[in-house]
Amino acid sequence: MRKLLFESLFAKPLTEAAPTPDDAAAAELAALLGARARRALGRSLAIREVDAGSCNGCELEIHALSNAYYDVERFGLRFVASPRHADVLMVTGPVTHNMREALKLTYDATPGPKWVVAVGDCAKDGGCFKGSYAVAGGVSAVIPVDLHIAGCPPSPLQILRGLLALLDRVTAGESLR
Repeated sequence: MRKLLFESLFAKPLTEAAPTPDDAAAAELAALLGARARRALGRSLAIREVDAGSCNGCELEIHALSNAYYDVERFGLRFVASPRHADVLMVTGPVTHNMREALKLTYDATPGPKWVVAVGDCAKDGGCFKGSYAVAGGVSAVIPVDLHIAGCPPSPLQILRGLLALLDRVTAGESLR
């Protein structure tokens, strides 16, 4: 026991080093996104995240947007608990048969103008779950999708870039569907 204790005192940590993210780039991207949301909507962008049957990889990356590192709420992006307060429905995962009706009801409960963002490869076409007896398909098989953010899972910066692209298209007056 004593030998183990001494070895642990002088052993290097087994964890890998933290990545060296570009703090300025993430903050600049989030600030730009907040400014575009205020220009397009006149207020903050409200996002309702819906898990339609995913493995939760995409949810972890979406939730990272609210942690102390990204903290997108300081830039005017906020996650809301009700679709009745949302501008954007951010849907992850393939749509399972059990979630099909719930996703339709959530979409119908969201006031217009509303935008749907499918996050991750599974949300596009079912991903690795495609063809499963429990999967109805990608998000576009159930509700109309305005933007797809690719990745398995996409990083928080990719999600921010996707939302920025969505708002750029909205402010340019392009038809999203």
